[in-house]
Amino acid sequence: MTMTPTTTPQNLTGERADLLVSLEKQRHFLRFTTRDLTDEQAGLRTCASELCLGGLIKHVTNVERLWAEFIVKGPSAMPDFTTWTEEDLARRADEFRMLPGETLAGVLADYAEVARHTDELVATLPDLDATQPLPKAPWFEADAEWSARRVLLHIANETAQHAGHADIIRESLDGAKSMG
Repeated sequence: MTMTPTTTPQNLTGERADLLVSLEKQRHFLRFTTRDLTDEQAGLRTCASELCLGGLIKHVTNVERLWAEFIVKGPSAMPDFTTWTEEDLARRADEFRMLPGETLAGVLADYAEVARHTDELVATLPDLDATQPLPKAPWFEADAEWSARRVLLHIANETAQHAGHADIIRESLDGAKSMG
């Protein structure tokens, strides 16, 4: 599998181009951790954590999808996390693992599609300063709002954080590293 970062669309410059470059760089590092793996390897836990490489990519895909929808639709795009049940939490736990029938190729294809949608959103949003009220969640300040810009930075940060996790998981799996 080839892992070449895409280039920024030629017609974008400035902040939007910078956002796309940052997003793609972090996505690349996350995807790169799965190079040359089988579906079985992508689903293996290699440390005390419940995380596996395929599950991390599924999680980041879902996070990016939800936050991109949030930019457009506001908090209605997200669940009300204050009302989550044990069943909701169990469903979310499935986001962090490869389930029977899931393939690494399928997980990566879904991630690529979500990334394309987010990139299109970055390129076409009328205003990166437009804000939305945050969804209800115990970890968010009540009545806070985030701009589209802040959401996009959050997506890049979330991706970078999980790319680091993925690098550790991959090194524990077979010694391969993303850098160094």
